[in-house]
Amino acid sequence: MKVNLSYLFLAAILIFALPSCGGDDPTPEPPKSAEQLATEALTGSGTQSWVVSGGGSVTRDNRDVTDIYTGFELILNAGSSKTYTSRNSNELFDQSGNWAFAGTNFDKFTLTGSKPAAGREISFTQEGNTLRLQLTIPAPGARINGTFAIAGNYTFTLLKK
Repeated sequence: MKVNLSYLFLAAILIFALPSCGGDDPTPEPPKSAEQLATEALTGSGTQSWVVSGGGSVTRDNRDVTDIYTGFELILNAGSSKTYTSRNSNELFDQSGNWAFAGTNFDKFTLTGSKPAAGREISFTQEGNTLRLQLTIPAPGARINGTFAIAGNYTFTLLKK
């Protein structure tokens, strides 16, 4: 009987002691802010390149002008000073500069520079591997070589590179 009581006593100790042996639950990460989510949409894990080639498109005033921007590339970086680089923009974007969100909704950004797209609010939506940019270049300040060659409402449908 002594042996049975000692097994029973040992079983009781294990029943009460084992639940307290588990590790602490890991502290959950706080939810990301709207700004963090928007930054990730544009820059991925830090730097993201977006291109027209491979299935993207560009329209100006609802007319397809993709052929003018076939090699267009926009590289956005989320570092401490948010930077960008553009290639083959047909004089619409500066080659490089900084970008920043416009307002507190984090669905628009602006670019620095002197080209027509600089200082304009650029609306964006990102789904999967596609980034859609929309911007308007008004006639004043949209001249190239004395013509209004680039004024209009633009929609860039870009793909992750």
